[in-house]
Amino acid sequence: MRMRAGYIRAMNQINQTPKPVTGGPAESGNYHYGVIRRAIEEIDAGGEDLSLDELATRMGMSAAHFQRVFSAWAGVSPKRYQQYLRLGYAKELLRGNQATLEVAQAVGLSGSGRLHDLFLRWEAMTPGDYARKGAGLVIRHGWVESPFGDALLMASDRGLCAIGFAGDSGREAIAANLAARWPEARFHADPDAIAPLAQAVFGGRGEIRLQLIGAPFQIKVWEALLTLPPGEVTTYSEVARAIGNPRAVRAVGSAIGRNPLSWLIPCHRVLRKSGALGGYEWGLPLKRAMLAFEGARQDAAFPQAPPGSDSPKPGISPLEPAPRSHAIEKG
Repeated sequence: MRMRAGYIRAMNQINQTPKPVTGGPAESGNYHYGVIRRAIEEIDAGGEDLSLDELATRMGMSAAHFQRVFSAWAGVSPKRYQQYLRLGYAKELLRGNQATLEVAQAVGLSGSGRLHDLFLRWEAMTPGDYARKGAGLVIRHGWVESPFGDALLMASDRGLCAIGFAGDSGREAIAANLAARWPEARFHADPDAIAPLAQAVFGGRGEIRLQLIGAPFQIKVWEALLTLPPGEVTTYSEVARAIGNPRAVRAVGSAIGRNPLSWLIPCHRVLRKSGALGGYEWGLPLKRAMLAFEGARQDAAFPQAPPGSDSPKPGISPLEPAPRSHAIEKG
């Protein structure tokens, strides 16, 4: 009964009002993400070839306003916004930007990586501590607005340990999902402590410590994903090969589905071999929005190297050995 009572208290604490993250691309994130999601729905309903004017009309807004919303959301003003939002975009990414995780690991990139100007350091919870289901762990949490709607962030004294998105399921379900993973932990609402972490996560700048809380196999999969270069996608089977267990595709899929640090550990960039999206814990519309967000920003930064190009992109050099410390510049 103690576990259940603590769980109920955690739920009451966690379901609080989201705190806006200002000063970066996440500002007014809920509104911007809502517009982008509606655009995806219109395109799926047969509007892949709609012009900007036609799509904006269907959504009840002017073309200029829709363009401003997309630019504020993604941080760029794309010329072909449809290419990022349509369903077939994932297949194009897989053809042109597939990363080989085995190579990344072979050169010693197990402890570092990069996402924009955000530098990450992490440590993994020991199997013994994980078996205790969070006993003795104090987890602070807070809801924030993000480029992908309401986001729940959790952090221990060791670092950020969870990011979840309200997505299709809603805030209560996401809070229950994350809190139930560590049922013996103590949860405390602390939005002020979470705010600077959220700013770094969604602003893409600064330094964050991570605590990976999971079973040994799960952590192995998550660390493989941390080697994924910016703008690259991979497949479930490729991840299985990268961790030295090519037949464990189903188990890899399960571990990816339990990734507690969505967005930073880029499980949204893992696709099926066919280019199909596969699954996503917080809903497929959110996975598509994340791929669109990254694609628009990446292509704007490196316009001479669109998906399918063999030429290297400035800022994404061939993988080189990195110091084998528990640090990652993740981007």
